Amino acid sequence: MRAPTKLILTIVAIVGALCAGLFLGGNPKYLPEEFRDIFVEDERAVRTEIIDAIEDGFYKDVDEDALNQASYKGIVRELDDRFSHYLTPDEADLFNQAVSGRFEGVGMTVQEHPRGLLVSTIFDGSPAKKAGIREDDVITQVDGESIAGEPTDVSTAKIKGKPGTSVELTVLPSGERKRRRTVEVERASIEIPIVEAELRTPRGVKVGYVRLLSFTSGVHGELREQIDKLIDRGAQGIVLDLRGNGGGLLREAVLVSSIFIEDGLVVSTKGRRRPEREFDAEGDAIDKDIPVVVLVDRGSASASEITAGALRDTDRATLAGERTFGKGVFQELEPLSNGGALDLTVGSYYLPSGENISRTGIMPAVKARDRPRTRQDEALPIAIDALLEKIE
Repeated sequence: MRAPTKLILTIVAIVGALCAGLFLGGNPKYLPEEFRDIFVEDERAVRTEIIDAIEDGFYKDVDEDALNQASYKGIVRELDDRFSHYLTPDEADLFNQAVSGRFEGVGMTVQEHPRGLLVSTIFDGSPAKKAGIREDDVITQVDGESIAGEPTDVSTAKIKGKPGTSVELTVLPSGERKRRRTVEVERASIEIPIVEAELRTPRGVKVGYVRLLSFTSGVHGELREQIDKLIDRGAQGIVLDLRGNGGGLLREAVLVSSIFIEDGLVVSTKGRRRPEREFDAEGDAIDKDIPVVVLVDRGSASASEITAGALRDTDRATLAGERTFGKGVFQELEPLSNGGALDLTVGSYYLPSGENISRTGIMPAVKARDRPRTRQDEALPIAIDALLEKIE
């Protein structure tokens, strides 16, 4: 056989082998069983095989992109972590809107619920209140689509929108015998103070009441300003209300804690691939002789739990209310090349005592529960009584 002929045959053999390899790599079902593990290094080929089979044989038309998005969600879902999510490109946009700080919506605060969003707070005069939505109701659908299992920030962003536009909410009222209903709510620009403060005089004693709705950037400065004003007006103690506060920035949790704690550890964090970090109080706290009671409930999560736990563990405050949410982990958001994002749990945080409160939450020493169906606040008077005991 001449040399040119051998060369041609060799090239044909190489090309044939490459084609066969590409075909078998994308279609591993044609490989002999004993060779599958050798030629298939991961499950990407199986994923392609499944999607191709569905597109070729399923009895209805399918959206390839929808299948891809679902497969990405399935990968993250297998982590069995309720705080880790794959966000589609559309969901990533909604997520960014939710954390932008705009308060254009229907006037309520919510928290995670297996069926959607649990309503924590309804603001007076808000569209949500006018529509008859009440605390402890569960929002299960937005504009006819289920929000069960979605990241809270994505679900809330779907509810938000331009003032004057409407959103359709499916509501499951609290109470076993009540049926779900659908209401149309008109969005509005709502002025919601992140910090509310007032001076009260129970039994003739001046005490300061401060409610913090979120740990947004810079909120510690506003909170400190209001607390200083209350003390200047004669407040002998402070009730810090963190009920329904789902958290926010870790940095703000440290700075808010530093209003009450002069020095020492506030919180530490650690992950499998994240080195341990310790965050200490930054000084210039209010007088340590001013007693503090922190009021919490099941809607108090994340940064709220860091602050409440730090004040408890350093003997700076008494906790009153209900068991907190129990979020002892933190996430990082990683943008992806397709426009989506991965919101991934990367570590845990630990209170000064070394406790991680994932799932267990923090149980207050003083039990107090507000009944949302009544007009009065049953928990706050109990917290104030606990504060008066510390003052007297």
